[in-house]
Amino acid sequence: MISFRNLEMHVTHSCNLACESCSHYCNHGHKGMLSPDEAAAWMDKWSRLLSPAMFSLLGGEPTLNPQLPELVRLCRDKWPESHLRIATNGFFLHRHQELPHVLRSDPNSHIEISIHHFSSGYLNKIKSNLHLLQEWHEKYGIKVVVTLAYRKWTRRYKGFGAGMEPFEDNQPRKSWENCPGRDCFQLFRGKIWKCAPLAYLILQDAKYRLSPKWKKYLQYEPLEPGHATEYIADFFRREAESYCSMCASNPEQFCPPLPYAKKKQGHMLNEID
Repeated sequence: MISFRNLEMHVTHSCNLACESCSHYCNHGHKGMLSPDEAAAWMDKWSRLLSPAMFSLLGGEPTLNPQLPELVRLCRDKWPESHLRIATNGFFLHRHQELPHVLRSDPNSHIEISIHHFSSGYLNKIKSNLHLLQEWHEKYGIKVVVTLAYRKWTRRYKGFGAGMEPFEDNQPRKSWENCPGRDCFQLFRGKIWKCAPLAYLILQDAKYRLSPKWKKYLQYEPLEPGHATEYIADFFRREAESYCSMCASNPEQFCPPLPYAKKKQGHMLNEID
């Protein structure tokens, strides 16, 4: 079994928020729900080869997927020793009253709620679900972690949609060293990708027909099952690669504007209200 820090999987590409410069491109209005059958097919290819210290379910916004509890059970079945993390913005946790019952007997797990803005209006919209999480913690022993995502938000690419461009500072080592997602390998379409920006770039290109500047990054080859163990282990040991140049070597930190998704510029409808 090959050990590494973290393996992530999109439960859905859809998101109710449109956080500017989202590294998973969730501000670009992508669609698609992952079914348990499809997830099982992806996991079966890797569960006897890989031993991630943590397995993360995210998106998009994972609570938009009505089958989230079933996907949680599936992850635990495939990776019984890995710490299970559910990363959510918290807006729709109330839709999943079954979730605490799935997690209550699993101390090796937690729900991580990411706060994407500091305004009172934003916080008021999730207040009831913050209380719900407190209730789940007290009643079922669910571990909860709150992350103030807006405090460490960085610009991951330039522009938006068809006008999006890579940074190409040509300092891949520095880009990798400053990358907050350098330990976030992605399980997508049954393959393993180095990071989210590379994994979901193909969705961006399919929707927007990106400029030729993205061609070399779209040629990235993810890890497929069937390779020798040492080849797979080397994949997870790699640090900076030429593909890291798509991201800034000195990421610009900024406070994102209110991230409510609107029906414009390709964004999805606002589901918050």
